Amino acid sequence: MPTECIQKSFAFHGLFRREVVARFNGGDMTSDGGGLLLREVEQRTGILRQFAVCFTDHRAPDLVEHTVAELVGQRVYALALGYEDLNDHDDLRGDPLLATLVGKTDPTGEDRIRGRDTGKPLAGKSTLNRLELTAADAGPESRYKKIVVDPDSVDQLLVDIFLQAHRHPPQQIVLDLDATDDPLHGEQEGRFFHGYYGCYCYLPLYIFCGEFLLCARLRPSNIDASAGAVEEVRRLVGQIRAAWPQVEIVLRADSGFARESLMRWCEEQAVDYVFGLAKNNRLTRTIGRELHRAHKQHQNTGVPARVFRDFLYKTRTSWSRRRRVVGKAEHLMAGPNPRFIVTSLPAGAWEARSLYEDLYCARGDMENRIKEQQLYLFADRTSAATMRANQIRLWFSSIAYLLMQALRRLGLKGTALAQAQCQTIRLKLLKIGAQVRITVRKVWVALASSSPYAALFAQVYRNLQTVTPLNR
Repeated sequence: MPTECIQKSFAFHGLFRREVVARFNGGDMTSDGGGLLLREVEQRTGILRQFAVCFTDHRAPDLVEHTVAELVGQRVYALALGYEDLNDHDDLRGDPLLATLVGKTDPTGEDRIRGRDTGKPLAGKSTLNRLELTAADAGPESRYKKIVVDPDSVDQLLVDIFLQAHRHPPQQIVLDLDATDDPLHGEQEGRFFHGYYGCYCYLPLYIFCGEFLLCARLRPSNIDASAGAVEEVRRLVGQIRAAWPQVEIVLRADSGFARESLMRWCEEQAVDYVFGLAKNNRLTRTIGRELHRAHKQHQNTGVPARVFRDFLYKTRTSWSRRRRVVGKAEHLMAGPNPRFIVTSLPAGAWEARSLYEDLYCARGDMENRIKEQQLYLFADRTSAATMRANQIRLWFSSIAYLLMQALRRLGLKGTALAQAQCQTIRLKLLKIGAQVRITVRKVWVALASSSPYAALFAQVYRNLQTVTPLNR
């Protein structure tokens, strides 16, 4: 039978004449000392505070130990710091630094009501999951889960955060639309097999403006990629134009969104668009001469060649009118590679090559933003049974992305990490070992003296001090 004991000292291989001994006696330590910068970002942007307002708390006030704002903050800060699952919070709930980020009045947890919770200032997984699992019609009489999110308020908030980030209305904005796969490995509601992706998945719709996330809509995968796009764009454009009446708006997306309903809506609402257009034999024949010229150029130079053609085009049945199409006749080492886009932008404003190479191809950066959210902020952790719960998880990831994006935009401006992805920012700037000591008047955070990015940390701190906080 194994001996039941707790080893207090660990002797490792020595370093020449020195012994190497480790003990768990360093006091309160954290690996997330740089998270203090995220709290500074929140103090200036109010992203988490505004997100918490989207929830209605039906719990009895005199029995509440963790407010909605604290629960929301704990969940989002943890995602930003790399903790992807609710299970992680049973270990994190004793972290005094995370409690400081969240804003707990007692970051030591010594004043908890129940003795078994003493020393654990934060909520565990069973409390946090109420944010996701509360039914839409829950109220004060519900038995356990009583924290209800208002979906319309969250949708509006994502756009509000974008508007608040601009002191002056821009002359023009480009809204990028894209659908991507969110693979599923259980029996979740809304689960379907998608032939293109070759798996059971959701098909969320994302809308970005530059680095700003304006819409993250979870959808089943048994639909067209553009399903619901008109409704989402109508909502976004209405909210943006209410704040910026004179702004010019351009929609940009791949061929999955080149649908009559969306293009017609844009034309009726004075919204421009540039969409990819799926190639067919008729389109390919239209640029036959250009393909031949590109082939000749490739033979003469030995490098890929491109020739563009600008023309009007109408499908035989699905389009209501002729529209401007730009064809790219390209010949690569592997052979011809024709591509097409359809647009409402006039030739006088954008000539064919520039329209394709400078405007349309720039949409590729949006895919990097989606990868950031899915790979590094865990937007694909949609393992709850219902689509409602998984949509809320997607929103938590979205808010974590916006918090990290604000850190990059406001704090990292002018630094070597100004264009870095979330994972790089997390590893170099947030994952700093620190000792935490709580006194009556102060929270002392002793950051690792050997941190190689101490100078960057200081620069980000100075940058954030110059940002005027959002009016509360």
